Amino acid sequence: MAKKKEQLDEQVAAENEEQVIEQAPRDATPETDTVAEPSLEEQLAASRAEAQKNWDLYLRERADLENFRRRAQREKEDLSRFANENIIKEIIPVVDNLERAVAHARQESGDAKGLLQGVEMTLSMFAKALDKFGVTPFNSVGEPFDPSRHEAMGQVESSEHAPNTVVHELQKGYLLSSRLLRPAMVMLAKASVEEPPKADGNEQ
Repeated sequence: MAKKKEQLDEQVAAENEEQVIEQAPRDATPETDTVAEPSLEEQLAASRAEAQKNWDLYLRERADLENFRRRAQREKEDLSRFANENIIKEIIPVVDNLERAVAHARQESGDAKGLLQGVEMTLSMFAKALDKFGVTPFNSVGEPFDPSRHEAMGQVESSEHAPNTVVHELQKGYLLSSRLLRPAMVMLAKASVEEPPKADGNEQ
């Protein structure tokens, strides 16, 4: 009797074990992480932000390219205007000497009229050639002293001009396409010194 009961218990235990094994796969379902996909509004907003970023980058690159083109064009123009600067600096002293020769010949009396006319014609040709290359002299007499355009060589007393006014030009100044090529050598006015009154010899 006891043996029969023991066999019955073993059979029940085996059936319970099979039931647990069958239920285990059904109950042990793997957990999966569910990620929510972005909505259409979010996708559209992201696309617009990306498009705006690319447009700003395009505009910035285009502006940089335009600035580069303008700078290159300006450098090209400057090179064309100032390419002859060195040779012009060598020519200007020749013009100075011709002007001095003309001024001297005008003061001399005699048969130098033909020579004077020839020198004046040569000087006129030089002036036209310089003007063709953008070289022009500038006037300094009567102008206030400007250290960026004038080179002061001394001062003279003058009651007709304000102090630091150019009263005499020793050498002309020149511009090359509005840029200073050579400063003018000038004399400046200074206030006249009043002489003290002479003492009266009758005074004791």
